[in-house]
Amino acid sequence: MPHSTLRVLVVDDTILYRAIISETLSTIDGVEVIGTASNGEIALAKIALLAPDLITLDVEMPVMDGLTTLRRLQEAPHKPMVVMVSSHTRQGATTTLQALQLGAHDFITKPGSNDPKENRQTLANKFRPLIQAIQTQRILRQTLSGIETTARQAPAPHPSTPPQPGSRIKIVAIGISTGGPNALAALLPSLPEDFPVPIVIVQHMPKLFTGPLAESLNNKCAIQVREGEQGQPLEAGCAYLAPGGRQMRVATPFGQQRYALEITDDPPENHCQPSADYLFRSIASVYQRQALGVIMTGMGCDGTLGLRLMKRQGAQVIAQDQASCVVYGMPMEAVKAGVVDVVLPLSGLAPEILRRVR
Repeated sequence: MPHSTLRVLVVDDTILYRAIISETLSTIDGVEVIGTASNGEIALAKIALLAPDLITLDVEMPVMDGLTTLRRLQEAPHKPMVVMVSSHTRQGATTTLQALQLGAHDFITKPGSNDPKENRQTLANKFRPLIQAIQTQRILRQTLSGIETTARQAPAPHPSTPPQPGSRIKIVAIGISTGGPNALAALLPSLPEDFPVPIVIVQHMPKLFTGPLAESLNNKCAIQVREGEQGQPLEAGCAYLAPGGRQMRVATPFGQQRYALEITDDPPENHCQPSADYLFRSIASVYQRQALGVIMTGMGCDGTLGLRLMKRQGAQVIAQDQASCVVYGMPMEAVKAGVVDVVLPLSGLAPEILRRVR
């Protein structure tokens, strides 16, 4: 019988961060820090001995770094959930994306302030919602496995409705968070080079991380995948990823017929920058019923309010199902709000998107 307490091993090469992360996690209800390790080699030995549920894993460490540790974990009989702790640099971003591809659950970035108190608060603000989402997902998987099995075998709870006359899709807008890089790496390569409309994506990520993600996805896809830029015209067969730490919306520049991107420094929404709600509001205004919204794996409720506005304009909405989500938060909130037309597993999203845009 699985235990209810989330048992965590903290792995970092600096004493300071081992202490800060341990203290931060210990303040969260239902979390027990069962040990620490200063490098991956020590961590693997402690994982075999202590069998933690979760490890926080520093990316850059001597003796054995985070990526090597993660690869070695794939061969271990006990595979704890892994949250990477990354430096806020482009190299750190690239390495973190590799870690997510290797199976890491999520990541947080180390704060850069010189004030230890501020750093502690920043880490607490990042860790608390992440740990709470992990705890919620864990409870769902432990207690609702029978219901999930039934749901996977049953038809989608919302019927797949055919497009209405005059509502030909001209854009696909995707909101996604935790588990997103791997989900996008499964979805976007399934779309053909001649995909007939542009795709705009909000993936919750900080600055410096979305550029490497766009490059990684572009190398896997027949369509073009780019990080969004100010004034960039939207083209069919291209996907535009909102830049981390900024907001992205679509607009019709003054005196022009074509749609283009606007990148702004508007404040976070739902603690998110970029925010799916921010993007979806602009889609509702500009494209109205000629839009398809897709809400995918992620924690929180970002995207639901924007999808509600899109739905009022006659747009169509697809959600990823619980069984294929890393965290069933954003799609669940949209389904609960009644704004979703069809719920599908990750493997079914690309065929359904193609059916609706053609």
